Amino acid sequence: MDALKYTKELVAFESTSCYSNLEVSDYVESTLKELGFDIERLEFDDPNGIRKANIIGRKGTGKGGLAYFAHTDVVPADPWFTDEFTPFTPTLKGDKLYGRGSCDMKGSIACMLSAAKQYADRPLKQPLYITCTADEEVGYHGARNVAEKSAMYQEMIEGESHGIIGEPTRLEVVYAHKGTYGFQAISHGRAAHSSLSTGINANLAMIPFLVEMKALYEECMSDPRWQNQEFDPPTNGWNIGINDRTAAVNITPPQSICTVYFRPMPGQDPEELVTRARSAAEKCGVEFQFKCGGQPVYTDPHSPFVNEVLKIAGTERAKTVSYGTDGSMFHELKNIVVFGPGDIRQAHTHDEFIELEQLEQGTHKFGELIEHYCL
Repeated sequence: MDALKYTKELVAFESTSCYSNLEVSDYVESTLKELGFDIERLEFDDPNGIRKANIIGRKGTGKGGLAYFAHTDVVPADPWFTDEFTPFTPTLKGDKLYGRGSCDMKGSIACMLSAAKQYADRPLKQPLYITCTADEEVGYHGARNVAEKSAMYQEMIEGESHGIIGEPTRLEVVYAHKGTYGFQAISHGRAAHSSLSTGINANLAMIPFLVEMKALYEECMSDPRWQNQEFDPPTNGWNIGINDRTAAVNITPPQSICTVYFRPMPGQDPEELVTRARSAAEKCGVEFQFKCGGQPVYTDPHSPFVNEVLKIAGTERAKTVSYGTDGSMFHELKNIVVFGPGDIRQAHTHDEFIELEQLEQGTHKFGELIEHYCL
């Protein structure tokens, strides 16, 4: 099975988001070239100055067609693997392939490569695009780079290509997912021995801001305009974290950090919540830093496109999920769903694996999508 071979080779690349993904990107680029794809390579430096790459491949001409999206970065592996498995040494045991990224989402990439290989010698009437991004796990930086700079992505928009985000859904069709927004508020003080009067406790300025954030949390949990019953849970999960990073109890904390992360749903205005939080920070005299903003994804579950993918999937009804994907950056595509092999419960967890049956079915379903939209 080509998908198993490709998955093993992809997993063997250590592409945790904090490191470069150039080697795994080189592999994807080389494989796509072997399958007859034209290549667009976009490189950029992440916020830490580490070089990253996005690979966009296109086979076929004309408008429309199929646009598949995936990411090559993975979450950290240690200490999430037991002594039985090594995270970047793909291990086949029974009906499962173990390794970091096997499920999220190198197995999906492997299925699409395997499906594309089946059509390597056939001319496509509409284009097939395969996009593999960097840094999905840490803020969609690669996807944002593609949306802003890729000529092939502009072709997808203008041609109204049909978008597939290949994240693990057990090959069920997902028509909507939540967005991802986050910000930090920082209060500055002065460290000193707590027995003295020379220190300034940064937490004291933060407390009034936390009161404001708690009020916003209660509003989000109770006000219907911040809820959407299509999702489970139907709330945006306004999550408040606090940390003063003080190493000992007898030190006056020199800083206090509040982090808020929430997941807006379709039809909501997350910028209103960010603006209100920013105003609260100004009122309380704390520094405000906006960190990330990814829009929710929504395609009408009754649209012809969703119904076509449902028919190929062999299921009757599309669903929603509460996690986010690179699709947050690709909102200019009119038709986009999340659909891929593997189970999201295996992502980001101990001894990550993908079932061989999912690799087989994923290749088959992706092949049907190519057949339908490109031939």
